[in-house]
Amino acid sequence: MTLTLDAHTAELTSVVAGEPDPLLFATVSGSHLYGFPSRDSDVDLRGAHLLPAEALVGLREPEETRGRTGDVNGVETDLVTHDLRKFARLMLRRNGYVLEQLTSPLVVHTTPVHAELTALVPGVLTSHHAHHYRGFAATQWRLFERTGELKPLLYTYRALLTGIHLMRSGEVQAHLPTLVGEVPEAPARIPDLVAAKTAAEHGAAEVPAEDVRAEVEALHGTLDAARAASGLPDSVRAGDALHDLVVRARPDVLQG
Repeated sequence: MTLTLDAHTAELTSVVAGEPDPLLFATVSGSHLYGFPSRDSDVDLRGAHLLPAEALVGLREPEETRGRTGDVNGVETDLVTHDLRKFARLMLRRNGYVLEQLTSPLVVHTTPVHAELTALVPGVLTSHHAHHYRGFAATQWRLFERTGELKPLLYTYRALLTGIHLMRSGEVQAHLPTLVGEVPEAPARIPDLVAAKTAAEHGAAEVPAEDVRAEVEALHGTLDAARAASGLPDSVRAGDALHDLVVRARPDVLQG
């Protein structure tokens, strides 16, 4: 089945409700966010939690990243969250993946801190985010070459188009059907591939290998050109504001 947020909000909320520390946000990521879930796709939930200050300054190793699986009406869910400090560090490392999680429109749980983090996204975007999307696309392409599956091919297209759109517009857009309409160089075959993936999560890509290789190589070139012409800065501008938010969000830091 294809999970839609509107139909399963209560169930997804129950999945994230069992966290031992305050949850700052949880959103749907993965193929549901990217716009090509299959009937049997897992639901990837991503977010940030808030550890108490003593967990970060004591001798025990803090649980900065935690994950657990669940089930919603027979669909497996995978919840992974980072402590706010680690999540903020990832934002500063030009990690497009966490920015996609942060700005996902498929929101399961939110707080004012989530809104503040999202507002800081423009200040952490740089032209170097192109390297993230180039690298992710290359990894997925190698997986496609090894398996011939449709899923990694769509992930390859999605990463490259997200990077191109980001370099040109300064907007984090992870939804592949939307990107097809926003990026003129998007291959015409993508809507048909998205439709094909609905039937099976690990179905084979019935496409000429040489044709898609040429398309992917062309998109790499387009991404490089978009980065060279991008108006995005070379360095992060919101580092101080992000630091202040991380401190303010943990009220026990200020006690005493």
